[in-house]
Amino acid sequence: MEPEALERFTWYMREISAMTVMFHSRVAGEMGLSATDEKCLDFASRANGPLTAGRLAELSGLSTGAVTGVIDRLERAGFVRRVRDPHDRRKVLVELTPAEFQKYGHLFEAARDSLVEVLSHFRDDELQVIERYLKLQVETFRKRVIDT
Repeated sequence: MEPEALERFTWYMREISAMTVMFHSRVAGEMGLSATDEKCLDFASRANGPLTAGRLAELSGLSTGAVTGVIDRLERAGFVRRVRDPHDRRKVLVELTPAEFQKYGHLFEAARDSLVEVLSHFRDDELQVIERYLKLQVETFRKRVIDT
């Protein structure tokens, strides 16, 4: 890859990252949470059902001790609750409290509308390339940066 192309892509990724961090900081503030707590809530909301604190630590890249603090704060705010694992009573799972979480869905509407607007500029074959890029970016970033 030419250095100029790498520089351009780096700039775009940094700009998207900065805007995303600022957006989630604003959303978190509206929800009465820190940005880290809001993103952990996002991970929990996208899980297929309740998850362990260990799994939330894996997804977020945080230590299990830090995740315990996150769960405590999310539970106090009413976004999650701790429940016993029905298959292993020694385990505790974290499950979303949907009613509380759904009250804040409107905060994400502009971001979703922005995505729809941008994607509408691309043909299906182009969307496949973009999706392949994003999937590989997520996988590689997680492996090389988050899971280290």
